[in-house]
Amino acid sequence: MDTLYFLQHYWWALISLLGALLVFMMFVQGGETLIFGVAKTDVERERIIASLGHKWEITFTTLVTFGGAAFASFPLFYSTSFGGAYWLWMSILFLFVIQAVSFEFRNKAGNLLGKRSYDIFLFLNGSLGTFLLGVAVAMLFSGGSYNVDKINITNGASNVISTWTNPLMGLEAISVPFNLLLGLVLLFAARSLGLLFTINDMRSDSEIFANAIARCKKSLLMSGLLFVLLFVLFLVMLFLRTGYSVDPLVGTISPVKYKYLFNMMELVWPAIVLLVGVVLVLSGLSGAIFMKESSPLNKYAFYITGGGTVLAVWSLLICAAYNYTAYFPSLVSVQDSLTLFNSSSSKFTLTVMSFASLAIPFVLAYIVIVWRKMSHSKQSY
Repeated sequence: MDTLYFLQHYWWALISLLGALLVFMMFVQGGETLIFGVAKTDVERERIIASLGHKWEITFTTLVTFGGAAFASFPLFYSTSFGGAYWLWMSILFLFVIQAVSFEFRNKAGNLLGKRSYDIFLFLNGSLGTFLLGVAVAMLFSGGSYNVDKINITNGASNVISTWTNPLMGLEAISVPFNLLLGLVLLFAARSLGLLFTINDMRSDSEIFANAIARCKKSLLMSGLLFVLLFVLFLVMLFLRTGYSVDPLVGTISPVKYKYLFNMMELVWPAIVLLVGVVLVLSGLSGAIFMKESSPLNKYAFYITGGGTVLAVWSLLICAAYNYTAYFPSLVSVQDSLTLFNSSSSKFTLTVMSFASLAIPFVLAYIVIVWRKMSHSKQSY
């Protein structure tokens, strides 16, 4: 196997896994949607925000790590997506910034805007921010309006390689039903995970929060059902969708009906990962809703559902680019669509980064330790 070919696939697998972990960590955003509606008292609201306030930094760090890994391993993808769909990503970034500001200042004495304003900011981040991130991820399959001209890198006057042709700069993606659907899937996935996390967190004080836990379980039934149904609908739309195949010899890109379904069938292992992920999600949700608290499926429902979500998302992101598939296709010039081969860094860069990736297990161990310490902290936000 060619070394560069291996490194390109290795790094797509890694950034796809980071993307899947980011979706799991969006339970923080999902929890923020509970502060109006599910939380009825100030005590319940403060408990939810305090619990989430110890985790939001990990979510933000995962987002930044995902962006950094994408920039280093697939710079053309980074510049085309993050630079081209500028207003879409700036909207997402703004919503994450007001989240950080809200956690920092909502309980500060004499804060300028008042606690309720910061709670509204958190709700906007949890709902609109999550939705827009789903829209952005969907563009890996639905594409964007851009041209690529690598010869521009030698042009001193204008060395921009990717040029976005739509003046809305990414906001036009909101008008695409396929993108909207994934946005809703991510929203209800995050909300379901947020409900599971809140139920798990409040169990230690079940006498105080008995009513809140009951409301969470009632809301979980609706959110979980919508998550599963919308995800199934998304899979149907994805597998019926026309994708773009890359000729391994000459590099030409051509449309192929049911490309993503073929990827699952031909690669096999992503289909198995997807199936395991779906089973775990269904097991976790059903365990939390229908089983007794003493049941392992109920007690560990948050982690079971979260693990299933990671596996399901990872398998889909793998199929977006593996098996000679053009990802983030160009809607104005199909031959400019991105592939693992035309958008990656050099062999040398990918090799050096691969040595650095050997530290990932230690980073994950550190995250687990920090997670546990944050979970035991009683600091309010």
